[in-house]
Amino acid sequence: MSFTDYCSRLTRKSRSNFYYSFLFLAKDKRQAMYAVYAFCRSVDDIADGQASGAEKRGRLDEWRCELDRCYEGKPGHPISVRLAQSMRRFPIPKELFEELIAGVEMDLTQHRYPTFHDLYEYCYRVAGVVGLMCIEIFGYRNPKAKDYAINLGVALQLTNIMRDVRVDAEHGRIYLPQEELARFGYTEEELLRGAYTPTFVELMCFSAARARRYFQNARELLAAEDRRSLVAAEIMGAIYYRLLEAIEASGYRVFDRTITLPTTHKLWIALSVWARGIHGFHCR
Repeated sequence: MSFTDYCSRLTRKSRSNFYYSFLFLAKDKRQAMYAVYAFCRSVDDIADGQASGAEKRGRLDEWRCELDRCYEGKPGHPISVRLAQSMRRFPIPKELFEELIAGVEMDLTQHRYPTFHDLYEYCYRVAGVVGLMCIEIFGYRNPKAKDYAINLGVALQLTNIMRDVRVDAEHGRIYLPQEELARFGYTEEELLRGAYTPTFVELMCFSAARARRYFQNARELLAAEDRRSLVAAEIMGAIYYRLLEAIEASGYRVFDRTITLPTTHKLWIALSVWARGIHGFHCR
């Protein structure tokens, strides 16, 4: 199997919401995104694995070393080999990958976030910087694209946090800020045992409104001259925005189900956004 096949198969196998935005990219950009996604997925999987904390930190340090080799032109891992090839065409600052690893590393030691300010740092590291990586591949002209990418990345991560409340609790993690739990009168103990209460719904409504604000910020920051080149990012945003709507429509029933969108629905969203961004018309 070639290094390109390794990354593309890993991406297709994951069936991430991101996958559907990659389908509409030119081949060189699509292959570069497969490599970036494979790197992000592999690093993130370390934090969610069954190894000890020390083993996880060791594996993250190995990726730091591999990243050094990648930027020195001596990659060894199949993912970094493909990443190095792609970066000849789409140079991505090394510090973005380093910031992502630092964000993933936070999951090894930080399982609570006192305020949203604290949570924002995590969201920026694990999602905002991914947005910054992506736009280096998609291309942009207006410098506002960087703020667009950060806001969109944070919006996506906030949506993930709402969807994954139960799964994260099973790992002993609570991403909803403690300050906000206290404000709405919903306790950690209730969250950890999956108590669906009126105060939980109020808390989630508040969280959803904040995610919507970040989606709106991203929309306002997207410059007209970049709408065509950033259509893949817009597909990501549209799929996640529809996921947020599905979470809201369920009444925030995230403890007893995993809320997802059907594959056909995601494909239709992707096609609609692509048609609007590239050809200027709406699919109805």
